[in-house]
Amino acid sequence: MFLVFNKQKIYTYLVSIITVVLLFCIASTITTNGEESLSTSSNISSEKLLPIYNVKTKEKKVALTMNCAWNADDIDSILKTLQENEVKITFFMVGDWIEKFPEAVKKINISGHEIASHSNTHPHVNNLSYEKNIEEIEKSNDKIEKITGKRTKIYRAPYGEYNNTVIKAAQDKGYYTIQWNLDTLDYTGLTRRRNVEQIRFKN
Repeated sequence: MFLVFNKQKIYTYLVSIITVVLLFCIASTITTNGEESLSTSSNISSEKLLPIYNVKTKEKKVALTMNCAWNADDIDSILKTLQENEVKITFFMVGDWIEKFPEAVKKINISGHEIASHSNTHPHVNNLSYEKNIEEIEKSNDKIEKITGKRTKIYRAPYGEYNNTVIKAAQDKGYYTIQWNLDTLDYTGLTRRRNVEQIRFKN
């Protein structure tokens, strides 16, 4: 069997082969770039932002905090106990609480304790948009400033909730998001009768 080639056939075969090779190279490049893009995007979205749970220090110190969100019945007693023990703590206040109990805020401020934001309305912040998270922090900070004359750079999200949107919103406005690493659970019905020793050693 003999194959007969003329110039026209050879030209056609060459063009076909070159076209296939070029298409293969283009397809490979697109696939590679696409995979790199996906990988990069995935890395960014999968990077989990975290709040501050504690700070490394060589000093033997603990940071005590308290959330003010519901009532102010025990503020005088708390302030008295702190004063007697020469302890200063950080009070994280909800904006709505500040409006309801401005005198309590003044007492805490005069006593020399740190006042920080605990949102404006105590919502589930993981369900909020980036903009709404910023609004919650800023509005509470406005209320803090109105009474104390000072703004805070410290924020604690309600319910201890956080995700990348929550942390990023706070960071972008210059706030440090603070979490706790030991919870007394004193706000729950099951633990209200706990004494100091039980709280200290069982949590």
